[in-house]
Amino acid sequence: MTTQLEPQTGAPAVARTTQHEVVIIGGGNAGISVAAQMKRARRDLDIAIVEPSDKHYYQPLWTLVGGGVFKKEQSVRDEAPLIPHGVTWIRDSVVQLCPDEGQVITAGGVRVDYKWLVVAPGIQLDWHKVKGLEGAVGRDGVASNYSYEHVDKTWQFIREFKGGNAIFTHPNTPIKCGGAPQKVMYLADDAWRNTGVRDKTNITFGIAGAAIFSVKKYADTLTKVIARKGIDVRFRHDLTEIRPEAKEAVFTHLDSGDLITMPYDFIHVTPPQSAPDFIKRSPLANEAGWVDVDKHTLQHVRYPNVFSLGDASSLPASKTGAAVRKQTPVLVANVLAGIDGKSLPKRYDGYAACPIVTGYNKLVMAEFDYDLTPRESFPFDQSKERRSMYLVKKHGLPFLYWHAIMTGRA
Repeated sequence: MTTQLEPQTGAPAVARTTQHEVVIIGGGNAGISVAAQMKRARRDLDIAIVEPSDKHYYQPLWTLVGGGVFKKEQSVRDEAPLIPHGVTWIRDSVVQLCPDEGQVITAGGVRVDYKWLVVAPGIQLDWHKVKGLEGAVGRDGVASNYSYEHVDKTWQFIREFKGGNAIFTHPNTPIKCGGAPQKVMYLADDAWRNTGVRDKTNITFGIAGAAIFSVKKYADTLTKVIARKGIDVRFRHDLTEIRPEAKEAVFTHLDSGDLITMPYDFIHVTPPQSAPDFIKRSPLANEAGWVDVDKHTLQHVRYPNVFSLGDASSLPASKTGAAVRKQTPVLVANVLAGIDGKSLPKRYDGYAACPIVTGYNKLVMAEFDYDLTPRESFPFDQSKERRSMYLVKKHGLPFLYWHAIMTGRA
């Protein structure tokens, strides 16, 4: 059945109206953990989550899925059991935000009235911004760990690779898990050494940035890893086109504007990313399209009853699950204080963590804040590659996610 649209707004005609004290957009890491912590603090609080998917993905595992360590099915669970008890699940997608009216409009024509809004829908993958990429992923050596549908193809293509030109890309946009584009590259290098084809392989990393990592302490280690592995890094190179028939990748040099064409036999593409379109066209967005919030309180700069965290927010922090874990208690405390008419008590300092896999059984555990100052949790130098930290990522962090973060205990 076709949904009828209002002629002036393009939004669905309202079929019914519902109201909740707190409405959370997004049932991913951020949305579920916020709801869980709010319910643990106040059981009687009326909360609704708007989330269309019936599946929930632990996406940090996809690096190891692409490296052949896990099956992709180990990263997914049903959404329903993760919705905290007493929270209403509106299984629908948001198409319009009306903060002046305190309303959210869904694709199914539901108008959701709220007193407090938490915006946490995650990030949008813009495959279409690389010409020729849509439809090419998962075929003929074109891989991406950013797609659940195709992440297992990454390992298939790595396993079947017989040598040639292998390219890995990092786009000129903010992305979730900024280290992911190079993690899979290091695993592929190890895999090809194990199968004896590395000496017949050229590995190129086309990265739009000017540095391998934003924090110097960890960048120094990664520079040594790249030298040890013999990887050709091309800074300021942004992938703009894929030619699957010719097996060519076209990069734009961001300083000169020159187009550079590279042949490939295998390519791992990290797609450009942005805030979801319904946020970009809403009053909540800043000029770049992100939900415009104060970087310490997570409160919207113009609408005091709106908060945001995670990948869709304007917070100038790395878009990682570890960052969300530190943002969540700040947001929850501040929303509850707002409900009580009190001043906002908590502040977020930009903490983020990026477990950078540098090979099988090797990992650099990067932790830092807004000032790019290391904020390390363990009593040793975390810039060193360690097997112990690899095991934390492989076993410890998934357990923490499913059993503590998703239940509001961490």
